[in-house]
Amino acid sequence: MTFLIIGIVLGVLILVGLTGFLFAPSRRAMRHAPPRGIEEVAPPHSNVEVADPASPAVPTAPPVEAPAAPSAPVLDVPPPSAGRLVRLRGRLSGSQSALGRGLLALLSRDTIDDDAWDEVEDTLLIADVGVATSREIVDHLRERVRVLGTRSPEEVRGLLRAELLTAIGADVDRELRTAPHDGRPAVVLVVGVNGTGKTTTCGKLARVLVGDGRSVLLGAADTFRAAAADQLTTWAERVGASVVRGPEGSDPASVAFDAVHDGAQKGVDTVVIDTAGRLHTKTGLMDELGKLKRVVERQGPVDEVLLVLDATTGQNGLVQARIFSEAVAITGVVLTKLDGTAKGGIVFAVQRELGVPVKLVGLGEGPDDLAPFEPEAFVDALLDV
Repeated sequence: MTFLIIGIVLGVLILVGLTGFLFAPSRRAMRHAPPRGIEEVAPPHSNVEVADPASPAVPTAPPVEAPAAPSAPVLDVPPPSAGRLVRLRGRLSGSQSALGRGLLALLSRDTIDDDAWDEVEDTLLIADVGVATSREIVDHLRERVRVLGTRSPEEVRGLLRAELLTAIGADVDRELRTAPHDGRPAVVLVVGVNGTGKTTTCGKLARVLVGDGRSVLLGAADTFRAAAADQLTTWAERVGASVVRGPEGSDPASVAFDAVHDGAQKGVDTVVIDTAGRLHTKTGLMDELGKLKRVVERQGPVDEVLLVLDATTGQNGLVQARIFSEAVAITGVVLTKLDGTAKGGIVFAVQRELGVPVKLVGLGEGPDDLAPFEPEAFVDALLDV
């Protein structure tokens, strides 16, 4: 009985073993079957995308656009210098015509005695025409009025206009030498004391030259004032001029030399050099200015040395002009702030004292308010003709 039970159990076990052997998958199939719970992944570098239909579609990010290249700055187109003083005449006559009206009123009296002539001379002196020039104008007018016996406003205005034009030097050469020559650019050195507006004048002069068709390079040789080079760069960017600058506190003569050298390499027409403001009473500073000019002249002559004077300083400007002229041989004067003063007679005084012509005048704060000096337009503005 016992043997019978053991036989049955062994038979069942053998039957179960045979069944599992017949119906189980092959070991090779099992080796290549993916593990349960792990999704099939496409092999690397395969172009086949495996998507799970049960999972929601993931939106693709839009393509990232490359940042646009910065656009070139829009350049100003300055007007030409020709006739600029005439266009700005209103600003000049608004502050200067008091001189002309006062003189015309005195000269149009029925009787002009010695006291009246003294008043004429005083009016000229108050306008900073200068003692010698005022006396000369009065003497000539007095003689002509006595000889002609004229009193009508039109005739008196004509006489006064002629005398003022003679005194101011209508035939004086006021041309700015800014054209390239001998295969090199023209070099313009701008000098003056602090606060006269040298850097602004350099920027406005660049606009005048660009408006006349010149290519310009600005040299930022005022290395002692931190904002000077930045200010000059801003002016240059507006009109498409180049700038040469050095580190703050660097040698101004070195910057000026580099500016002229780069201007010659680039083939520009004109190099305008801004210098540091300096007190005319400081001998060391004036000697340094002379050194700067000599360093620049190693590459060729300086074509213009423009002294910037504030017209509101009056006779004090003459003192400055004399000392600067001794240091660097001034070739021309730029009178700034001429629209804000009734002392336009400084034009007469500067030219008589120095023998140097006024070549440019500043008549406002706008970028195009620097104008070549035109004697006839200036005198007409004085007389409000």
